[in-house]
Amino acid sequence: MTDSAMLTKLDIARNWLPRYTGMPIDKFGDNILLTNFASYVTTFADRFGCNVQGEGRPMQAATNNDGLTIVNFGIGSPNAAIIMDLLVARNPQGVLFLGKCGGLKDSTEIGHFVLPIAAIRGEGTSDDYFPPEVPALPSFKLHKFVSDKIVEHHLEYRTGVVYTTNRRVWEHDKKFMGRLKRMTALAIDMETATVFIVGHHNQIARGALLLVSDVPLTPDGVKTEESDQAVTKNYATMHLDIGIEAMTKIGSQGEPIKHFTY
Repeated sequence: MTDSAMLTKLDIARNWLPRYTGMPIDKFGDNILLTNFASYVTTFADRFGCNVQGEGRPMQAATNNDGLTIVNFGIGSPNAAIIMDLLVARNPQGVLFLGKCGGLKDSTEIGHFVLPIAAIRGEGTSDDYFPPEVPALPSFKLHKFVSDKIVEHHLEYRTGVVYTTNRRVWEHDKKFMGRLKRMTALAIDMETATVFIVGHHNQIARGALLLVSDVPLTPDGVKTEESDQAVTKNYATMHLDIGIEAMTKIGSQGEPIKHFTY
């Protein structure tokens, strides 16, 4: 194969985004909600009377009549990188990740929202995009708008640095837990740093609104099936509501987000 016949990243993304989600590119909206939870997608679809695409595929997606799309990309930083790479086929105006996290501070209790100002790149996936010195940051104007919407609902949220890891089942490891405490991170998750870094790499405006679902550094604070169901029952609706409202109105009410190429 000659160089002129080589596929570009955009060529691949245009083929793979529909292949992974079952949704044609022209059905994706200008703004995107990302999540790890199939229930968020079905709740979204039921609310707006739209169809869920991608049943039986790696990812599921739905788009409402307001031009807002939600995608369940799965769990973990590799999947977060995949969807943030494939979205170059649509070139969305903004992407907001609605995920869950573990609270690492006394001030982060179950049910709190976290709007990260940055994420520590402990997952490794982001190293394929930028050197380790490059910080994983959200788009400020997008987060500012999400913050405004949370305040309008008279809700509190926490802001600070999130540690993103690819490691699962670490809650028994005292050495790892001690390292988390020394880093003074507010919360821990598995995707935020990757969403931020790959979004930066692809010049996609991005943010994350996280829901504290467990407090793993405390006795009996590790997430279980029962405790996670309780969090979903009590807080998931508001989590999704804020994401929908923010990403529906940001196009008409938010400040323009400019992308800079270095």
